[in-house]
Amino acid sequence: MHVDRSCVLSSAWCACLLLLFSTLSTRVTEVGSSHQSIPPSVVKLWASAFGGEMKSISAKYSGSQLLQKKYKEFERAVRVEEIDGLRLVKRLAEDMEEMFHKKAQAMKRLVEAAEEAHLQHEEDPNLQYEYFNAVLINEVDEVGNNVELGGEFILQPNDHFNNLSVNLSLSVVQVPTNMYNKDSAIVNGVYWSEALNKVFVDNFERDPSLIWQYFGSAKGFFRQYPGIKWKPDEHGVIAFDCRNRKWYIQAATSPKDVVILVDVSGSMKGLRLTIARQTVSSILDTLGDDDFFNIIAYNEELHYVEPCLNGTLVQADVTNKDHFREHLDKLFAQGIGMLDVALTEAFNLLSDFNETGRGSVCSQAIMLVTDGAVDTYDAIFAKYNWPERKVRIFPYLIGRESAFADNLKWMACANKGYFTQISTLADVQENVMEYLHVLSRPKVIDREHDTVWTEAYIDSTLPQAQKLDDGQGPVLMTTVAMPVFSTKNETRNRGILLGVVGTDVPVSELLKTIPKYKLGIHGYAFAITNNGYILTHPDLRPLYGDGKKRRKPNYSSVDLSEVEWEDKDDTLRNAMVNRKTGTFSMEVTKSVDKGKRVLVLHNDYYYTDIKGTPFSLGVALSRGHGKFFFRGNVTVEEGLHDLEHPDVALADEWTYCNTDEHPEHRYLSQIEAIKLYLSGHEPHLQCDKELIQEVLFDAVVTAPLEAYWTSLVLNKSENSDKGVEIAYLGTRTGLSRINLFVVPDELTNQDFLTAEDKEGVFNADHFPLWYKRAAEQVPGTFVYSLPFNIDSQKNSVILEQGSVGIQMKLEFFQKKFWTASRQCAALDGKCSISCDDENINCYLIDNNGFILVAEDYTLTGKFFGEAEGAVMNKLLQMGSFKRVTLYDYQALCWVYSESSGSGHTLLDPYFAFFSAVKWILTELVMACMVPCDTEYPAFVSERTIKENTGNTDCDGCIKSFVIQQIPSSNLFMVVVDNKCDCRNSNCVIALTSSIHNESLKCERLKMQKDRRRPDTCHPFHPEENSMECGGAVGLTPSLTATLLCVLLALFPR
Repeated sequence: MHVDRSCVLSSAWCACLLLLFSTLSTRVTEVGSSHQSIPPSVVKLWASAFGGEMKSISAKYSGSQLLQKKYKEFERAVRVEEIDGLRLVKRLAEDMEEMFHKKAQAMKRLVEAAEEAHLQHEEDPNLQYEYFNAVLINEVDEVGNNVELGGEFILQPNDHFNNLSVNLSLSVVQVPTNMYNKDSAIVNGVYWSEALNKVFVDNFERDPSLIWQYFGSAKGFFRQYPGIKWKPDEHGVIAFDCRNRKWYIQAATSPKDVVILVDVSGSMKGLRLTIARQTVSSILDTLGDDDFFNIIAYNEELHYVEPCLNGTLVQADVTNKDHFREHLDKLFAQGIGMLDVALTEAFNLLSDFNETGRGSVCSQAIMLVTDGAVDTYDAIFAKYNWPERKVRIFPYLIGRESAFADNLKWMACANKGYFTQISTLADVQENVMEYLHVLSRPKVIDREHDTVWTEAYIDSTLPQAQKLDDGQGPVLMTTVAMPVFSTKNETRNRGILLGVVGTDVPVSELLKTIPKYKLGIHGYAFAITNNGYILTHPDLRPLYGDGKKRRKPNYSSVDLSEVEWEDKDDTLRNAMVNRKTGTFSMEVTKSVDKGKRVLVLHNDYYYTDIKGTPFSLGVALSRGHGKFFFRGNVTVEEGLHDLEHPDVALADEWTYCNTDEHPEHRYLSQIEAIKLYLSGHEPHLQCDKELIQEVLFDAVVTAPLEAYWTSLVLNKSENSDKGVEIAYLGTRTGLSRINLFVVPDELTNQDFLTAEDKEGVFNADHFPLWYKRAAEQVPGTFVYSLPFNIDSQKNSVILEQGSVGIQMKLEFFQKKFWTASRQCAALDGKCSISCDDENINCYLIDNNGFILVAEDYTLTGKFFGEAEGAVMNKLLQMGSFKRVTLYDYQALCWVYSESSGSGHTLLDPYFAFFSAVKWILTELVMACMVPCDTEYPAFVSERTIKENTGNTDCDGCIKSFVIQQIPSSNLFMVVVDNKCDCRNSNCVIALTSSIHNESLKCERLKMQKDRRRPDTCHPFHPEENSMECGGAVGLTPSLTATLLCVLLALFPR
């Protein structure tokens, strides 16, 4: 069947090909098969003709031969050095330690200033003080006057703060919407904390790489520097409360094991149960990765909210907390509350779990959420908790009734806890926070200013994050924080926490300290926390959705074992968690190109701890290219001359010179900074001398390509059909050169080699995809590929050190293929077979089995197994291709909502209302995305098999085929007879994923990997005043209870 292959392709495929090339020798092994109706010799002729034509075009336009010649000329000036991985990781850890130490020292200066300012301040309940409220600054009333707490506040865009409008001289104060911004406690706190402005400015001058600095007050206000305007949401609300941020809670308290008891007896129906659910959810907000918890609902029976976790505690990471929140909706009220049974279970649970050594092994607490207690249950406390009182009791009385308040307060006072009453939903958050002040007392009395570091997170409620959300996307960061204490002698035994100071460190700042050029093409650096969670790793994918701006539910608790999944025994992970220094090796399969392709590598890992932090650092170097780097030598003059060519660009995210350190350097491009550094006129400019020397060498060696490409452009007879669009070059030092053979508007792929093409450019944590693929191809071959985005296809070429490539139109490429497939060796010119014949189908596929050319152009970019499943299955059996299984533990899967079939909605009108609303939303939105584990296949050709023939049986019909490698490429021509219809033979091979989440959910909840507890713990202090244990309106404790509390306070700890 004759088809005009030059037909106009659909716009989705009118794109381009990229070509990659490697300059080493190659070895060919041939494997044959039985006699075929398709002559293998003819297919080999076609493949040779096409391969020769493409090799000629690619070599000509890429300039690969010229580049090889230039490197040959400089061969004696180049020396190859092996990378000492252990030495490298230790040096990187020292660099990061120094950077982190500078941030911690800045926080220490803030702590000292805050505590001194508070010491000198006398509380004045009548204090009137006008401060700059973050929401009200620059706001005017209807007559144009500044509103109260507003005032004129100068804001100017600043590039160091992502061009946000800020004030570098002053801070602003944010007060949560649910708090009165002129409350006496807040006004006094704002007044004395004004002393921090001077320190904020001084810190920034000492360390210009600092970004946001802040003080979160225990009273609820948040002082932020530099000053920036905050804007409420569409409802006029600012949800941000610094006290429920991880950095605040982590700095204020020690790690803790918590059992939450929730009363679900019949008296808790209606609004009380709604408030109880919200109270439990707010308690969960205050727990972090170093804490452990479980939730038990009780009436006349005990109900573990998650039955799978009966009798144990679970780590309070985001995934686990969200899982428990889903189960809170299933609670319903009925029966009688048996608190004695619940307390006994809670004490036994905490005791048994503590003995395992798997929890916090620090503070312990029972949170009691109930609408009353008919007894004080002193017998239970005497048996399980006295006299040591290791477990603190925090009762939350739900509702307006105070009949049982005396008993609940007695429990709190007798067990070093705190009692609060929550009457409305609006009371929940403020009352839940009270327990944090109690847990912070021992640390405050000890005067232990522990420096804490959070895991990587995104806080989208901050104004700077909201602005970034609109443009660059959310920013992943870690926070260093330190607690601030009252140092007044008269309040010492009360252990008053004033607040927490902190500063953010974007993860991107860590990457700037890593010399990517020394890690090689596939190498990378990564860091994890004491819990094994990833701080930074090139395979971490925290965001999804359009523009990658939505956070995955479990983005901050991705374990190292979920990306380095080949380490089945967690050898690497556990060594790093335990802060060891050492090495580890394993074979890895890395998925690239949106998971469609796979690279099989052997990685050597080197790791050590980052002192002064809970983090450990690792470096992965791939054997082969990754273990060596080149050192060239040219003069500064000739290097600078060639570096300034207009076609030269340097990797945007690489740090050749640190232009962030001093404000006067921030406007310099990297090339300008290099010139200034080499001039010797700027001693304060810090640069990577080794990297600059290497990039100058690459600039000199690759300079002749500019003239070569220009000559091709000027020769009008060349490339007359404009099939070749771009020639480009990239080197290991992040230098690139680009030459257009067509005007920009005529490019079929506008994004290639631009920032829009994330995988196609040098980034902070990876080399371009085309560079990585070429490095692992058979030496001496061109590498062709179609990318998997809808709007463009591309094909690239690379050399071992300097890499060159071209982009050509797909239509141009396909015409060359069909022309070659019409050739034959017959003397009379009559070919025995042709791709135009009706009884055969011809395909061009790559080494991963994806179709580049097919008679049916809609198959372009599809997997060959979807078009010819029976043939692909046979190729797998014959060994021409092999299947590789990959895993994705960061996937999101669609799940359909389930409606509840329980009958308790009839008993609870409030629950019925919310269920009705939920049902309506479920009907409108049938599915949502949830985290899941997936397994999926990838395919790769066997390099040593260059040609093969075979037959496959399709329901009694024999289908024959021939596969022949295209010389000097990663491509294969496959010719298949189409006499047999194999569509009903169940042989279609698709790249589908298998989901393994539901069956493993319970086991994963139970599973606890190795972790390292924080170095400090402050559960109790003998000077602690445990009689400050809360109160309630109209509460009058009985004399007996009061005397008993006094006696208990005298017991030894």
